[in-house]
Amino acid sequence: MASALKEIGIKKALKFGYISILMIFYRMIIFPQLRVLYLRLLGAKIGKNVIMHNARFFNYYRLGFKGVKIGDNCFIGDESLIDLTEKIVIADHVTIAQRVTILTHTNVGYKDHPLQKYFPSIAKPVIFERGSFIGANVTILPGTKIGECTFIAAGSIVTKDIPRYCLAAGVPAKVIRELNIED
Repeated sequence: MASALKEIGIKKALKFGYISILMIFYRMIIFPQLRVLYLRLLGAKIGKNVIMHNARFFNYYRLGFKGVKIGDNCFIGDESLIDLTEKIVIADHVTIAQRVTILTHTNVGYKDHPLQKYFPSIAKPVIFERGSFIGANVTILPGTKIGECTFIAAGSIVTKDIPRYCLAAGVPAKVIRELNIED
């Protein structure tokens, strides 16, 4: 624990403790619409008609909920795991299915970890453009953008930007085919 406190500092540790207590109340809220209201109180910018099932958040002591922007008519499924180290922008009409992991940072460990020089920590925002769909058990890595009206198949791992109007799948996710979508 001393290493963790030394690494992040007392101010961030206290913020972590405070928000951890607030998240206990979040987990007790059983109605998705009330979860949205609660997250707004914590600083998230969330549009109209958003359904937030029992998503989990972590690293809220960093950028926190002020870095979350969710548009109108979005759905976020149960057991999704959302990293609040950097910004997450979710445009209108985005669906994020169950157990999706959204990472905005990677870090192998403390600053003196032997792999740190080979795999330095990074923190980059994640963006979901309008009308995109993210299937169950997808992992989204830091710094990626999911294009407009793009379908990411279940179980995929998104390691780089995916263009708009396509179906992408796999590990790593690759464009399988383009979608002929007309507005």
